[in-house]
Amino acid sequence: MMNNRRKFAARLATIALASTALMGPVLAQKKYDTGADDKEIKVGHIGPYSGPASAYGAIGKTISGYIEKVNAEGGVNGRKIKLITLDDAYNPAKTVEQARKLVEEEEVLVVFNPLGTPSNSAIHKYMNGKKVPQLFVATGATKWGDPKNFPWTMGWQPTYQAEGRIYAAHLLETKPNAKVAILYQNDDYGKDYLKGFEDGLGDKGKTMIVSKLTYEVTDPTVDSQLLSLKASGADAFFNITTPKFAAMVIKKNAEIGWKPQHYLNNVSASVSAVMTPAGLENGVGVITSAYAKDPTDPQWDNDPAKKDWVEFMKKYNPSVNLGDANGVYGYSVAQTLVAMLKQCGDNLTRENVMKQSASLDLILPMLLPGVNIKTGPDDFYPIEREQLAKFDGKTFVRFGKIYGR
Repeated sequence: MMNNRRKFAARLATIALASTALMGPVLAQKKYDTGADDKEIKVGHIGPYSGPASAYGAIGKTISGYIEKVNAEGGVNGRKIKLITLDDAYNPAKTVEQARKLVEEEEVLVVFNPLGTPSNSAIHKYMNGKKVPQLFVATGATKWGDPKNFPWTMGWQPTYQAEGRIYAAHLLETKPNAKVAILYQNDDYGKDYLKGFEDGLGDKGKTMIVSKLTYEVTDPTVDSQLLSLKASGADAFFNITTPKFAAMVIKKNAEIGWKPQHYLNNVSASVSAVMTPAGLENGVGVITSAYAKDPTDPQWDNDPAKKDWVEFMKKYNPSVNLGDANGVYGYSVAQTLVAMLKQCGDNLTRENVMKQSASLDLILPMLLPGVNIKTGPDDFYPIEREQLAKFDGKTFVRFGKIYGR
């Protein structure tokens, strides 16, 4: 009888140990930092819903719509995403205020896709000091890919310098003796594009560039700058402006009869937000770069990915124009966030968020064929491929090779 009891007790002990061994890894897998638990992941976002760059508000609206869609379908690994999106009016001082609110009051896990180079520059050191991910930022400044010095900050779109070099390469191929004029926003965003373009021209830039002028985001117009640039005799023009000013430039150039070979930075390559208010006929011939499918390009009309995007926009984001490329941007960057969170599994620490963000290998449906998202521990530039496109009065038509790696 005693032996039977001992055997029974031994079996119970064995079962208990086995159960503990089975449960151990499961329990160990669930790790959380502030902003995440079994039911919810808190994500912060900052964008310009008002102010001089309010056209980009479409990105935040699209992100919100996509998160709503994901939550309606069950969330990510059983957790709903709580998105807290705040307006900074494209004012760096306001960005600082909103970032502090998200990190210290709302206690989000991550600040996702804050928009603008000056805005992100203002919170760069703060976010890294707090060790809170400043993730997939909505700016192509080169500084967002510096994991050694700023391990908590990562870019998303192609860098401005790389894009600037592409325009320079095209100009040297097609118009090697051009006289070049440049208008750029007087901040880190404008200077980053300028550096890439000048680096791309190399020594020839010293003779090719005949005029460089700046504008401030608070300027009411850029008319005087354009008159001066035209007077320089330039027959090529690099237009480094955000949407509101890009539309002004294209319209004014038509009014004053200045028709240089016109390069427009990708951040303003939107038919509805820029080309339409500028006058579609005024933008014919404008060259830009592309890494995502242009929603106004009829070649994508029968593309299943485009159809899915249109269906999503109509259901979850009806306030954003279907011709606005910012709707494609917001959709794609939100998909990147969700893919990364899925990879995190039950380890929702900020450290793991950055680790998974630095190990992405994705093909997203609304990126151009040949353009992918790939990161590594020493590669914080998710998208590094793009192609040139020219406006034909209705849409941007892609041409030539895919640049990048």
